[in-house]
Formats: sequence, structure tokens, C-alpha cells
Amino acid sequence: MCLILFAVARHPQFPLVVAANRDEFFARPTTAMHWWREPDVLAGQDQLSGGTWLAVSREGAVAAVTNVRGGGEITSGPSRGALPLLALTESQPELNRQLRENAGRYAGFNLVALSPEAGWYFSNRDAHPGRNLHRGLYGLSNHLLQSPWPKLLKLRDSVGRTLAQTRRHQTETLHATLVAQLQDDTPAPDHCLPDTGVGLAMERFLSSPFIRGRDYGTRATTIVTVDTQGQIVVTEQNWLPEGQPGQHQQFSWRRPSSR
Repeated sequence: MCLILFAVARHPQFPLVVAANRDEFFARPTTAMHWWREPDVLAGQDQLSGGTWLAVSREGAVAAVTNVRGGGEITSGPSRGALPLLALTESQPELNRQLRENAGRYAGFNLVALSPEAGWYFSNRDAHPGRNLHRGLYGLSNHLLQSPWPKLLKLRDSVGRTLAQTRRHQTETLHATLVAQLQDDTPAPDHCLPDTGVGLAMERFLSSPFIRGRDYGTRATTIVTVDTQGQIVVTEQNWLPEGQPGQHQQFSWRRPSSR
């Protein structure tokens, strides 16, 4: 997962909104979103590691991970794909303890754990890991939370405008609009690009919110909303090489506490 925008307690009708693009090599075997037996979560699955990039619980909690881009990364150790599952199955104090004790074993990562009430963020590249997130609109890519990368700033602004214009009973429209916004493949100007050690051509290729490529690119767009009535809706649009549309699916259920 390389770009996540999320609003916590920001919208009066949708206390949690998550919009995310997952970028990956197309050759890496992946299973689309489905309900897992253990743990009981809705998530896609990386068939190499057995983990995931974004998972949703029955209660409407969302956990997602991104890599931190940069040189000198660990090439062995536990998979970062296990972290969203850990975030949805452990209490926050226990999750914080485990991450602090084992942070050095992982390659660079960002982890967010979100609910309609609040959020939490941990990065093993952050000087002060483990932060509570309160009401607001946030963006996360392959650097620290809210790092002002061009694609993050651009999408955060557009998602903010969309939320400001969205009213009750517009869930389907909101999902469709966010999927379309996350298909923005306009590269950032060279003078705005970060320097993460991958070279100018690659920085330019990776700078758009939606990456169109033959071997590597955006493979899935995921939208999650939880409304004030406890209705949870998850949309996943999968993508093929060069940004061609693949499987589209949507899941909807009500939070157990709202029944």
C-alpha cells in the first residue's frame, strides 16, 4: 500500500472514511479482498507472505501498512503484512509493546489503526513512535504520516473537498468519487519530488497518486466508510497492468453494536 487518505471524526455522517491505493509488482501473487476465517477480518492477501496491506474488522476498525521508501532496508525478518492483522487482534497497549520490542526486526513501515472514534499511528522510522490520532484528515504514503509529498497533498485536498460536499445517504456517490480521484495519474513537477535514493526517473514514475505501469503499478483501490448508523461499506477496485480495470467488488454490513 503506497497511499492512504483517512478522515477520523471529521464528517458528521461518516465518522470514518479511508481511501487507499496499493502499489505492487503485478507478478506478485495476490488474492482479492475476502472474509478470512482466522482472524475474522475482510482483507486481500499477499500469497507470498500470507499477510495483507489493509484489513477491516466486523466492528468497522481498519488497519493498514505502508513501506517506508529509502536505502539500507532489512531484507530478512518478519513480514510487514502481518502488522494490520496484529493491529486488529491485539489491544493498543499490547500492540504498542510488541511493536516497540520488535521494531528493529522489520524493514521500514508505517502502520495505522483506525476506528470511527479515533486512530493510532506507529512507524519504526519515527523518532517518537506510537501516536494517538484525533479528529482530522490525514495522509500517509511511503514516508512518515503527513509528510508533504506532492501526491499526498494533492489527494488530501481533493478528498477534503469531496467530504465537505457529501451529505447523508450519498454513500455510493462518495465511494465512486473517491475511486475516481485515486485514479489521478498526473506526475508531480520535478522540483517538487522527494529524494528517496531511487533516482529521478523512478521518483517521477512513483510521484502520481495512481501509477500506471506494465510490471509495477497501482493494483488496488480500496474505499471504506462507516456512517453514524453503523453501516460499513467497503469497495475494492482491482487494476491490471497499465491501469486497466480488473475485478470490482463491494461489501456492506452493520456494526454489531449498532444492530
